[in-house]
Amino acid sequence: MSKLLSFQERRATLTPKSQKRVEAVLATARQVFAEFGYEKSTTLEIAQRLGISEATVFTYFGSKRELCMQVISDWYDEISGELEKEVPLIQGTHAKLGYIVYKHLNTLIRDGKGLCALVLSEGRSPDTGFATLLADLQRRYTASLMTVLSSAQASGEIRRDMPLRLMRDMVYGSMEHILWNCIVSGRTPDLEATAQQVTELLWNAFAPPNPEVTALRRFQVEVADALRQYEKTTTS
Repeated sequence: MSKLLSFQERRATLTPKSQKRVEAVLATARQVFAEFGYEKSTTLEIAQRLGISEATVFTYFGSKRELCMQVISDWYDEISGELEKEVPLIQGTHAKLGYIVYKHLNTLIRDGKGLCALVLSEGRSPDTGFATLLADLQRRYTASLMTVLSSAQASGEIRRDMPLRLMRDMVYGSMEHILWNCIVSGRTPDLEATAQQVTELLWNAFAPPNPEVTALRRFQVEVADALRQYEKTTTS
């Protein structure tokens, strides 16, 4: 993270002309990394697309890795900012959950499939520095969902016997499988229908258990335990 932070510090002191150049480099780098992934992307390709020298790219970024990490950081800042702004304006927990699910799938599949593949693949490589960066970025990115779930849990709208982190993992874990399948197959599902289906499955899982059904299940477990104990005593 130190290189990323040093860049952020330098970014704040750049002249307007240099800031424009940096934004152009980042925009082009986003396209290149999305097209080729991290390993096959080169700073030379980025420079050639901009019509500048490769040395100019390294004037602002110390390495290809630092450039890629900044591309990912900026991308997360954009989508996290949208969630932070829009989710509080939506009425109802179910509607908020549905929006977050749809926004996640739509942004990562339709608006950034290449970057999505980059994040999912490089985020699994702890020795590259990407995993640490993504952990920090995802804390902010998932905060909107955690706020929604926490509030709904406090009001009793969703079950209280399930850890919030487990609920969060259920939300994003289910969608990660959809994203990977889309990336591997090259086929994009009906995002609106898929988001609605995922939302309903999650909502049913998060809904508070029916007290009568819960009591019946507990009774069934107790009877089954009693029968097992009885069988043990009669056969010993």
